[in-house]
Amino acid sequence: MSEPLQTLKDWVQQSRRIVFFGGAGVSTESGIPDFRSEDGLYRQRYAYPPETILSHTFFVRHPEEFFRFYREKMLFTDKQPNAAHRKLAQWEREGRLSAVVTQNIDGLHQAAGSRNVLELHGSVHRNHCMRCGRAFSLDYVKESEGVPRCPCGGIVKPDVVLYEESLDGETIERAVAAIASADLLIVGGTSLTVYPAAGFVDLFRGERLALINKSPTPKDAAAGLILRAPIGEVFSQLP
Repeated sequence: MSEPLQTLKDWVQQSRRIVFFGGAGVSTESGIPDFRSEDGLYRQRYAYPPETILSHTFFVRHPEEFFRFYREKMLFTDKQPNAAHRKLAQWEREGRLSAVVTQNIDGLHQAAGSRNVLELHGSVHRNHCMRCGRAFSLDYVKESEGVPRCPCGGIVKPDVVLYEESLDGETIERAVAAIASADLLIVGGTSLTVYPAAGFVDLFRGERLALINKSPTPKDAAAGLILRAPIGEVFSQLP
């Protein structure tokens, strides 16, 4: 990995509009399981497939079962940022990173100090009443029993994009603008198979596209640099 790593170091030092696009692999090194790996969430057995449970239809029809699964498998309040999260926050403070575009919902980028984080799939830290719109914390949802409810009686829904739901329009616009104007796009910890998010990589107009992932992705042919290594291992060696 020495030669590709040195190239990435050079790219980072020469760039002033870095954008990072990340997926579940960024958080697995913090102890948060991903979805599609051998030990991932989608390979575990439940009464319903996780893809079904995490759908809008299931949420509406079976809210108690949804929240039981959600509390057990989607909330990780004891996890801490890793080397990748911390390095990205450092770059932002130094003025060389313009945005983090993430498919993760765990809030670890913000916990590390990143400010301009574009969460394509929402966040477990934001929750709202479906009736009156009142905001609630992650702890409120986690500590409630059964279906969490607002004092007005409405269901408190996590601001997480479920299957069958659309991504937030404003977040998409900001992510597209950031990627299109980047002089270095680093894609890490994602298989690039979940759309429409994965398609955002095609909007990059620069010449420096780096992919950091343990396994091949559909975008490998377009990358100028590929590192097959754990993302934390790579980022811990970057300037």
